[in-house]
Amino acid sequence: MNKKDIAKNTIEKSGGIIKTADLINAGLTKSDITNLANDCFIERVKHGHYRLSEANISEEQILSTLLPEGIVCVQSALFHYGYSDYTPREWNIAVQRTISRSKLKIDEVPLKAYYIQNELFEIGKTTDDFNGFMLNVYDRERTICDCFKYKNQLDNEIFNKAINAYISDDKKNLANLSKYAKQLKVYKKVTELMEVLLNG
Repeated sequence: MNKKDIAKNTIEKSGGIIKTADLINAGLTKSDITNLANDCFIERVKHGHYRLSEANISEEQILSTLLPEGIVCVQSALFHYGYSDYTPREWNIAVQRTISRSKLKIDEVPLKAYYIQNELFEIGKTTDDFNGFMLNVYDRERTICDCFKYKNQLDNEIFNKAINAYISDDKKNLANLSKYAKQLKVYKKVTELMEVLLNG
């Protein structure tokens, strides 16, 4: 079996993305890997990780493989729930403050990281299907609380549309919204606006 076949078989068996160490374990040398990359047979996804250049690998697959602990949040979560029709230029991903910064350097996926305190990180965490891949995502209520928390980073139109879309959503859970808002210290802002909109 030649080097390209070894690389292809090994990468395909691993699900499409592979570590350098696994290619070496399969019988390739570091110079083989460099040559395959120079020949555009394989591509670097991030430091120490490769994929086949010909393979059609989505950003969702890359995130689920390389950043499984991340949580889709803020504008990416708004878009996912249909609360925004603005497609974010980069993935908004919540990570713990203690994460190694090198984990976030993914060549093929534009990321905006939100560094969250450990005690607040899991609030509202759930999983959902993103184009066939299961990713962690904050639920509707945590996402709305985050809109208030990061309001100065959001366009007013995006903020207003998101809040109104949530109000109209049959799946909203106002009890959880109130609970999360207290934990995230945005309770006063959330309740004042929600009371106006719900009673208006």
